[in-house]
Parts: sequence; structure tokens; C-alpha cells
Amino acid sequence: MSGDGAPTITIAEDGAAELSLAVVASSWHTEVMDGLIAGALAAIAEAGVPTPRIVRVPGSFELPVVADALAEVHDAVVALGVVIRGGTPHFDYVCSAATDGLARVALDRATPIGFGLLTCDDESQALDRAGVPGSSESKGHEAAQAAIATALILRGLRSDL
Repeated sequence: MSGDGAPTITIAEDGAAELSLAVVASSWHTEVMDGLIAGALAAIAEAGVPTPRIVRVPGSFELPVVADALAEVHDAVVALGVVIRGGTPHFDYVCSAATDGLARVALDRATPIGFGLLTCDDESQALDRAGVPGSSESKGHEAAQAAIATALILRGLRSDL
């Protein structure tokens, strides 16, 4: 089951208010995406990070290119999307391209990318992870927490050098 063994992420308050954060979110599956975005914004507010820039893209395939542009000018980026399996290999191609692209952005830019891309077999699985009422998880919240925590870790490491 997704979520089993997940760590509890505690965000150090020191320095979070100085972070510049952006959220890039796909537009497909409105109910799921609204939940993911709301979860991310809640985590960002809880950490004391100023309101992020939010950019919407057509779909999950477009997340990496916009995340790359945002990573150039922000301390961290939260990437949110959902791809639901269909009857063709399209699912595999989009999931792979988006995942590989976001990893490449994180490494090339040395900027944390909160990975909030749901890759689900059906809409029910996506809704269960979207943070909407009745969900068992909030992957948008988790992705934002991870991005913020990693940005603070990197800031600390860079100040030690």
C-alpha cells in the first residue's frame, strides 16, 4: 500500500521564510489536481514559506520543461500531476518522460523538485492520494514538504562550504 513506511518530515523553521518556491501543476483531472495543489499550498503555509508562484501546464508531459525554467529562479519547485493508466502504452511513455525529466531538472539545476506526480491505474487510486475529502494520503502536501526540507538541507550544506 502506498504510504506504508513513509517518514515524518519535520521542517526546520529557520530559513523557510526566506525560500522562494514555485508550484507547477498539470491541468488534467481537475478534482485530483485541485486536491494536490491544496495539499501543497497547505504544507507551504505550515512551513512559513511565502506564497509560491503557481504555473499550470496542459499535462504531466509538460511538467519538466516548466519546472526547469522555474528552478532557474526559485529555491525549490513542487511538480504536481496525475497520469491514469489507459488501454494504450501512452501511460508508460508519459510517466517515464515526466519522471526522468523532473529528475534531470533536479540534478542539472541542483534544485529540489518535490515529486507529486501520481501514476495510478484508475481514478479511484488518484483520488485516494490527492488529499481530497476521504483520501488516505495527500501527495501534494508530501511533495511540498519534501521540496522545502531539501531546499533547507541544501542551503545548510552550501553555507558549510
